[in-house]
Amino acid sequence: MQKALPVIALLAAAQPALAAEVNLYSYRQPELLAPLTEAFTKATGIEVNVAYLSDGMVERLQAEGDRSPADLVFTVDVSRLAAIVHAGVTQPVTSPVLEANVPAQYHAPDGSWWGLTTRARIVYASKDRVDPSEVTSYEDLADPKWRGRLCTRSGTHPYNVALAAAHLYHHDEETTKAWLEGLKANLARKPQGNDRAQVKAIWSGECDIALGNTYYMGQMLSDDEQKEWAEAVNVLFPVFEDGGTHENISGVAMTKSAPNRDNALKMMEFLTSPEAQEIYAHANFEYPVAPGSEADDLVKSWGSYEADPVNLMALADRRADALRLIEEVDYDG
Repeated sequence: MQKALPVIALLAAAQPALAAEVNLYSYRQPELLAPLTEAFTKATGIEVNVAYLSDGMVERLQAEGDRSPADLVFTVDVSRLAAIVHAGVTQPVTSPVLEANVPAQYHAPDGSWWGLTTRARIVYASKDRVDPSEVTSYEDLADPKWRGRLCTRSGTHPYNVALAAAHLYHHDEETTKAWLEGLKANLARKPQGNDRAQVKAIWSGECDIALGNTYYMGQMLSDDEQKEWAEAVNVLFPVFEDGGTHENISGVAMTKSAPNRDNALKMMEFLTSPEAQEIYAHANFEYPVAPGSEADDLVKSWGSYEADPVNLMALADRRADALRLIEEVDYDG
């Protein structure tokens, strides 16, 4: 079963490291991990200790150094995974099981992090005011036909930076900057709120389309207040003109210290198994990465899409340039 422990308790529990446990630092909420940790313990007998961190994971791991009790780290967004790796607090991991369960585009080429679930960055569109056939490509969102009809959260939020990095992967800097300027010109209001707030804005008539992650639809449909917002929009899957639908990822990496390395590897292999993938995907309304695993029925009801076939580390490598362009056009101004 899962024990959600503060970091100080984890430090105490890891002195000395116990053979039948594994310690996690997670940016993902404990309730999202609970079904997975409980299933892993039931299958292996290995206890799982989870420390939920709201921020500062890299700094904590750096401060703890070789004495860190953490074996694995969980986070969302490829830029955050890359930042943890680049900080030198993780170690590469490979195994035949991981290689079989996680397609190449969903893990770092050197095995320094492994994807668990994906989410598509899609368009929410008003059912009343937008014909689904109008939404085609990400490039098209900068077309003047959307003038005063687009809502987004801050351009500097990691989800939008990742999308801009994907555009930069497919196009040069000049084209990407012009695209960002087009998006800004089409905004119905100053960027604000989270992805759910954009859906509420469509529902209230402030805008007609918005950028958002797929899983928010599942979360809103499960919320009594927000269900009405969600039912006012369609989920549409734009593509890049020479690619597919942009995805981001949740993932796991093994820490450099990993006092329970063998148990940690067992957990990574379990997390990428089709059984665990479906548990995780159902809990989070996300898409599993393991071949042969299926998304939740609600998620499948939104339709299928062809994922952009780029390795996500290639997007992380373009993040700084994408952020610079977003700031140059003063997207949030």
